Amino acid sequence: MSEIHPFYEAHRSAMVAAMRQRLDLAETMLRERAHLSDMNNLRQDVMDEFEMVLGQMPYVGGAASRMSDLFMRLLGFMAIGRVLRRHGVALPIIGEIERESYKAQLLAMPEDERLASGRQFMSRENQSLIREQAARSLANEYSEDFVYDFVEPLPGDSFEFGIDYKACGFCKFAARHGDEEILPHICGLDFDAYATRGIRLERTQTLAGGASHCNFRFSVHET
Repeated sequence: MSEIHPFYEAHRSAMVAAMRQRLDLAETMLRERAHLSDMNNLRQDVMDEFEMVLGQMPYVGGAASRMSDLFMRLLGFMAIGRVLRRHGVALPIIGEIERESYKAQLLAMPEDERLASGRQFMSRENQSLIREQAARSLANEYSEDFVYDFVEPLPGDSFEFGIDYKACGFCKFAARHGDEEILPHICGLDFDAYATRGIRLERTQTLAGGASHCNFRFSVHET
């Protein structure tokens, strides 16, 4: 097993707790849709696989990079996907279980906290930060990192800002570790991640789907 980077080691307890919560939320779906019954062994298999993922998790700048948080929040789903594939669960079912359990986990947060997080993401200050980090990403300081452009809206556009990901850390991770089959499930988590924070995400293509880039477009969700 690879050694876990000290940055991720410092956040291990929070990541482990999040994984255990996801498994709690997914239990009924695992029984009814995946037809798995031995939850104790399944949980242990997933947590053991998560330890593998922690050792494989690439360092991309730690607290200085917004992408570190993205890895910490979502790469655990690779562990779930790997274990369910080994148990013979169909890929569409894996995707449903991961997305619905993640949405339930997000909705377990108080609404005011979720919406405040969404406002912070859409703020001018955060847009400036994303713009700066996008420019730095082009230097490709960390080979396993994301590379992306900040997209300014043109007259007539309905979005407030966008991000075009030209290289994806999740795609690189999947290619390195043989997770291409379950990679699209990670992409599917994005819509709920933003919607639960009051943000509308429009995206018509992904690198994982064979496109030249992922075209994220963000606007405030109208209630």
